[in-house]
Amino acid sequence: MADRRKLKRKEYEKELARLEVELVKLQEWIKAEGLRVVVVFEGRDSAGKGGTIKRITRRLNPRVVRVAALPTPTEREKTQYYLQRYMAHLPAAGEMVLFDRSWYNRLGVERVMGFCSDEEYERFLAQCPAFERSLVDDGIILIKYWLHINDEVQEKRFRKRASDPRRQWKLSPMDIESWNHWVDYSRARDVMLEHTDTEWAPWYLVDANIKRNARLDVIRHLLSQIDYESFEHDVVEFPPRPDIGDYVAPDVADYVAIPRNYG
Repeated sequence: MADRRKLKRKEYEKELARLEVELVKLQEWIKAEGLRVVVVFEGRDSAGKGGTIKRITRRLNPRVVRVAALPTPTEREKTQYYLQRYMAHLPAAGEMVLFDRSWYNRLGVERVMGFCSDEEYERFLAQCPAFERSLVDDGIILIKYWLHINDEVQEKRFRKRASDPRRQWKLSPMDIESWNHWVDYSRARDVMLEHTDTEWAPWYLVDANIKRNARLDVIRHLLSQIDYESFEHDVVEFPPRPDIGDYVAPDVADYVAIPRNYG
């Protein structure tokens, strides 16, 4: 993907604020129309999936827009139908669910790291398009993003995580393994895209080498995928505060307060 200019923070924040207003409108439309929306985020470790999702959701109602970020399957879940634990997180009417990684784990990390058998892999490779077709046929709006970064960017982000105490929790032994298996992950991704980029559930590739740009690109594209309208909210008028009568507030000194360390 071609090089491009990194947005300056001020222009990024200004555009993000504008798009956040549109995201709120989209949220209200989804709720009012009873839409069911699933947005899948996939990509290499450190591609920026979580950061992009955070920028989408930070001004939205978690009762309408929620995130599904499933942990490693339990021993019990490993015995279930593979898609079972993901299906439990699909939206009801008036909801949008953002999957921070998804059922595509089987075609990525599980394939590369040997967490599934060849038979399980081949079976799901064949089943996945049909599963997604069933979602779409049932009325779910399914949008899939693959966040692409190059090896230099991934290495830079890994090193930053390793040296920053605020980010060290993001770096796991599995991340290092993914770095060591760069080519294997590339091959797995290529096969995945070839078999699951369908007319009813296409993949949208995101140039994620620059975080700010990628976040805005995704939000703008997401907004373009659903034909929503603005809602005029009723103006809320606050009446004068009622008279408190003979109520007397207790002395806060009677309770334990946290230390006031700032200001």
